[in-house]
Amino acid sequence: MTATLGWPAELVLVRHGESTGNLADARAHAAQAEVVDLEARDADVPLSPLGRRQAAAVGQWLATAEGAPRPPEVVVCSPYLRARATAEAIVAALREAGVDLPPLRTDERLRERDLGWWDGLTGAGVVARYPEESQRRARLGKFYYRPPGGESWCDVALRMRSLLSSLCDEHAGRRVLLVTHQAVITNTRLVLEGLEEADVLHLDATEPLANCSVTAYRGGPERLELSVAGDTTAVADLAVTDDAVDDDPLDEEPAAAVRS
Repeated sequence: MTATLGWPAELVLVRHGESTGNLADARAHAAQAEVVDLEARDADVPLSPLGRRQAAAVGQWLATAEGAPRPPEVVVCSPYLRARATAEAIVAALREAGVDLPPLRTDERLRERDLGWWDGLTGAGVVARYPEESQRRARLGKFYYRPPGGESWCDVALRMRSLLSSLCDEHAGRRVLLVTHQAVITNTRLVLEGLEEADVLHLDATEPLANCSVTAYRGGPERLELSVAGDTTAVADLAVTDDAVDDDPLDEEPAAAVRS
C-alpha cells in the first residue's frame, strides 16, 4: 500500500469495552442456545458497566502511564454505540488530563463486520437453521466466506485499505487513535503487516483481542511498524473479557465440520 502524503506518526487501535452483547453472547453459548437474547440491533448495543470503566481506564493510561503510546492528536471511531461510547470515555479522560483534542469523528469503515443472516445467532443456531451455508463456509474457509447478506473478512480488509489511505492523506505525521471492533483490528493487521490467509487465521485463533486491548504502530519513512499487539495493561486491574468475541458465531461451534 502506497501512502499519498506519508503515514501517521503513530496509529493506536483499541477494541471497544465489554458490551451487553458480549455478555449475552457468552450466556447463549453457555446455555447452548441457538439465538443470542439481545433486543437491540448490533449498531445500538451499549457498553456494560464494566465496559465503561474499561474505556475510562484506557484514556487515563494513554494520558499518564509511562510506556503507553503517546496521547493521540486525532480520535476516530466506529459509529456503533459500543465503540463510540468507548471513544467518548477515552476522550473525556484525555481531556481531563489536559490533552487538547479536536471533536471526535466517526467513520463507517470502522463498523463491525456485518454477519448478514447470521446476526443474532450462535454457532449452534447457524448449523441448525442454515446447514447448507455452514457446509459452504467450511469448504471456503472463514477468510473468504461471506454469510448471506453479510461480509467476508476480505470485505473488511478492503474497508481498512480505504481507511488507511484516507489517514495517510489527512493525518500524515500525526498520532491517530482508532476505536473499533475485533475483526476490524485483525484485518488492519493483515493490511499493515502484509499477512496471508493462513497468517491472519492463526493470529485470530491464537491471539484473541480482549475488550479495550490496545494494538499500536509507530510510523516510519515507508510503513508503520507494530510496537504492541493486544495489550491489556490499561485494564489490568479490571476484569478483561477475552472469551466473548463479537465476530463469527461458528468460531464457538464445536463441530469440526464448521471450523476454519
